[in-house]
Amino acid sequence: FKTVKLSKGEMNIYDFGGIKLHAYKTNDFIDNEVFVVEKNRKAVIIESPCFFDNNSELTEYLKDVEAAGMLIAYHGAGGTFLPDVPKYATANAVAYSENGGGKALINNFTNAFGDIFDKSVHKITDVIGEGEINIGGISFVITKTPEAFDIEIPEINAVYTHMLGHDCHSIVAGSAHADGIIAQLNGYIAKGYDLILTSHYTPEDLKDAQTKIDYLKNL
Repeated sequence: FKTVKLSKGEMNIYDFGGIKLHAYKTNDFIDNEVFVVEKNRKAVIIESPCFFDNNSELTEYLKDVEAAGMLIAYHGAGGTFLPDVPKYATANAVAYSENGGGKALINNFTNAFGDIFDKSVHKITDVIGEGEINIGGISFVITKTPEAFDIEIPEINAVYTHMLGHDCHSIVAGSAHADGIIAQLNGYIAKGYDLILTSHYTPEDLKDAQTKIDYLKNL
């Protein structure tokens, strides 16, 4: 991949020929990553930045492509970002961001960071179910999780999940949860994904998934 330094964040661009993945490392206070899948000058954004300066920076970066839609799974804040673009989420993800654990996090971040944090929640225009969905000519496969959903991107052999972070934080709540994560990661290994995308870490490959499984088994 090649790296483009922006004024605050940086963009790592993976070129798969007809389709590109732009991994935006926001360098914000909560280490958010936002992913942009681009094909034929159309882009689908996975998750949202949530600090106003990142919103502006990413909007500027995307000015030469048509934003066809956004998939909002776990990061519902940042609602002023691309306000006119269709927003897709499962019903449980909407509840998570508007009333559930996601909303609690947004409130915490608002208290911690004040006016630089965009606490407005994205208004979901299209509530989606599981299975395949085509946005902007790009195919995605949606799998519900307890709080929101994971996203497979078959054309680049990648999957997006909230947290894998093989050597940084991820929230493991008890042994049943650990077993669930192990099963999920083993599933990704079995499918042979080249990239596992998470919203708090740079794109990780399957060696990292194995590292995580080994760690969880030892908990």
